[in-house]
Order: sequence, then structure tokens, then C-alpha cells
Amino acid sequence: MSELITEQHGDALWLTLNRPHKRNALSMALSEALIAALEDARDREDLHYVVLRGAGEHFCAGDDISEMPQWGNANQVMRRVRRYQHMTNVLQELDKITIAAVDGMAVGGGLELTMASDFVIATERARWGMPEVDVGITPGWGGTTRMARLIGRRLTKEVNLIGALHGARRAVEAGLWNRTVPTGELDDSVNALLEVMRAKNHQAVRQLKYIIDRGVECDLETAQGFEALSGALTAAVNGWWQVADADQGAGVAGFVAKSALWRQRRGLAQHFWAQ
Repeated sequence: MSELITEQHGDALWLTLNRPHKRNALSMALSEALIAALEDARDREDLHYVVLRGAGEHFCAGDDISEMPQWGNANQVMRRVRRYQHMTNVLQELDKITIAAVDGMAVGGGLELTMASDFVIATERARWGMPEVDVGITPGWGGTTRMARLIGRRLTKEVNLIGALHGARRAVEAGLWNRTVPTGELDDSVNALLEVMRAKNHQAVRQLKYIIDRGVECDLETAQGFEALSGALTAAVNGWWQVADADQGAGVAGFVAKSALWRQRRGLAQHFWAQ
């Protein structure tokens, strides 16, 4: 059976990690399949949502540690870690809303997948943590970086340096996940969220996701620049696009046709102060 099950329901793509006998640990094959599915979703405009979940009773127990000796030497390990960073970066940067539906274990790489998602809904029995320290390794694609941005430096150190497994409610209280739901109601809760989101203006949702994710990584003034430009784009896509001193596409059309406007602009500029 495929280690990744892909199902499309309307404008939502459901991706199910399918290694229940391994608590859906990320094998190299499963990781490559997930990367391919996310890249395909990235390039599609018919999808507005991606739901990530695990088969059986667990979300994802992280990397398949038994495969790590196959990763190779230090340089090859670095290349694989960067490959997995690409996986979570693609997930985070999708112009779709992403939902991690968590049941059971979400540790290590599994927790890192949730941190790259827009929404995380977990059952009350879900458990999370970064136990890499007790294997003598360090997280590679978000366990220190995204986590510190989500819940702060001090708690990130506690999670990583101790390696304990925590209950789902603490993840919500810390701001790591969004909601807990009773066991058995996970899919219904995801579908309820999808219903709410489908009522939105999809372009506005795309813009909001983009400016939030970009703004949090820069200073306040730069982030507010994103907000201002997003406001202008919102006006344009809602029909208020005409600006009196903009040429409303005449520049591009003029270049194609080599119009008088194009010849005037290039004639004035081409050799002006040129050395």
C-alpha cells in the first residue's frame, strides 16, 4: 500500500500518512511522497485547502530512526535535512489554508509538520514533544526555529532540552496548536472549520496568510508596508483598480506594439546620463 494516501474532496486535498504500524514515522519514501504531493498542491489553483492527518491512532512519530544509518555521511545528512526543510517550507508557504488533524503522537518531525500548518486541531488524547535529545540528535526543520517563533525561547528550550511528552491542552495554552476536540470528533471538527473557511473571500484569505507569515519575520515598519500594499491589492481585486496617474496596462501593450508611448519613454530614458 502507498505510504501516503491522497484524496481530493472538492477544493480540499486530504493527505494521510499511511504507516500505522510505525506510528506513521516519516520514512525516506514517505517523505519524498509528501514532498511531491505538496509541490503538486502548490502548483494547482483548483485547491484551496490541504488537510494533513495520520492513519490509525497516531498523527506522526517523527523520522523513522531505524533508517537514519542509511542517510550517509555528514554532508549527505545535511543535504537530507535541507530536503526536509524544503518539505515544511513548501507546506508553510502554500497559498492554500493548511490544517493538521492530530490524533495520538505528534513528536519530532510530526510536531514540525504541525508547526508549518495554518491550523492545528488535536484530539484530547494527542501527545506532543521533541524527544530528539534522548537519541543524541537535534531537530532539523522547525523544532527549534519555528517553535521559538510560536511559543518563545524559554518554553522551546524546555521542550527540546528535556524531551518530555506533553498533553494536547498544553499545546493550545502555549499557542502551539489551536483547539482540542473529543476523540472521535476530529474529522467532523476539520470539516466544520472547512465549512467556515469556504464562506470567505479566498483572495483575502491568501493575502492575509501571506502578510502574516512575512510580517512576523521582519520589523514593524516593513511589516506595515506589506499591510499597506495588501490593502491596495484588496481594493484592486474588488474592482477599485483604476488610478488616475497609472497607465492601466498601456506600458505593456505599448512595448508589444512598439507604440508612440513606448518610443517616447525609451527615447527619453535610454541614453539619459548613460556612460
